[in-house]
Amino acid sequence: MHIIHLVTRLLRAGSEENTIETCKWQVKAGHKVTLIHGRDADPWWQDNPVAGVDLLGLPQMVHPLDPLADMRALRALRTAYRRLQPDVIHTHQSKAGILGRLAATVVPDAVVAHTIHIVPFEGVSRAKQAFYIGAEKLAARRTDVFIGVSEAVGHAYVTAGITRRGRVHCVRSGIDLARFRNAALPDDWRALLGVKHGNARPRVALMLAAFEPRKRHVEFLQAFARAAGTLPDLKLLLAGAGPEEARVRAEVQRLGLQDAVVFCGHRADPEALLALADVSLLTSEREGLPRVVVQSIAAGCPVLVNDMPGIGEVIRDGTNGHIAPRGSLDGIVAQLRSVLANDVGLKRLSTGALATDVDPWSLTSMGARTTTLYGLPAQAQSAMRAA
Repeated sequence: MHIIHLVTRLLRAGSEENTIETCKWQVKAGHKVTLIHGRDADPWWQDNPVAGVDLLGLPQMVHPLDPLADMRALRALRTAYRRLQPDVIHTHQSKAGILGRLAATVVPDAVVAHTIHIVPFEGVSRAKQAFYIGAEKLAARRTDVFIGVSEAVGHAYVTAGITRRGRVHCVRSGIDLARFRNAALPDDWRALLGVKHGNARPRVALMLAAFEPRKRHVEFLQAFARAAGTLPDLKLLLAGAGPEEARVRAEVQRLGLQDAVVFCGHRADPEALLALADVSLLTSEREGLPRVVVQSIAAGCPVLVNDMPGIGEVIRDGTNGHIAPRGSLDGIVAQLRSVLANDVGLKRLSTGALATDVDPWSLTSMGARTTTLYGLPAQAQSAMRAA
């Protein structure tokens, strides 16, 4: 099969990692794979191409809502589909999901799948909610299979009337679990933590997250600053890259947190950072089911996170982490203080994380199940024609 994957932006973040890993699995399985991305792409991907995957940039497709640019992107996608003649079109992310499926009418025999990495109509204004639900309902007319990264995101689409229960399937976002289960400390751990002699380490809280507004780095730092005096022996590691990084760095300076906060950049060894950390933090206002949560648990690193749809499918409050009320950053900070003040409790959470079954998030499971689902609509249509 010729499979096209379509993403709005090709950054180095969770949904892109999910898509790339799916592409890799499908290439190994013998399929022809093309990955189309919009204007915004991290140059790293050009310098580190994925073997066997044809990368195609579509500069007309931009992340912000822009009616004129969106119409140009729709036309460009139709042209690309006609030229490439895919057997499967698999869309990801909100903008690419809408435009990619609307354009698919020009290849009526192609199977069309859409992965719900995040629910775009949750946590937004009523006007945006109505717009997103309306657009999703329109695109659903040309969608054979919906794939949710958690049960909760699929349920949200059913509840909103976008699709029905039998057309949405949960496929966990695949991770190289062994890589996180058996990680060693990073080679530069002393430099990261400012340790010059000996092996004693300060407490470490780690946030592995792209620097973008919905991750709420700035807002969390403001809450963290209010309690920093009660956490004197703590290093807060921020690992990632993204458009908000300069703003976050400026906020650290403004709040006087230079001694506590360490910027790690985008790291190729997130498993090593998790091996170094005592706790993993995530303060996003919206997610699907974040890969970093599963990665942290696989590494035996307890997670402190705000409540959001699907998070309870991994985190058991008080067993392998803590779940703060949705939107409460002061709640995350309070949990951080409580956990780090109790060595026995922290050890219990770490043990609970290691005991958590994360096998459903394996790479093999994701690739095989995703590719198998492409066949379901075709089989159903064939059966209908035969009848």
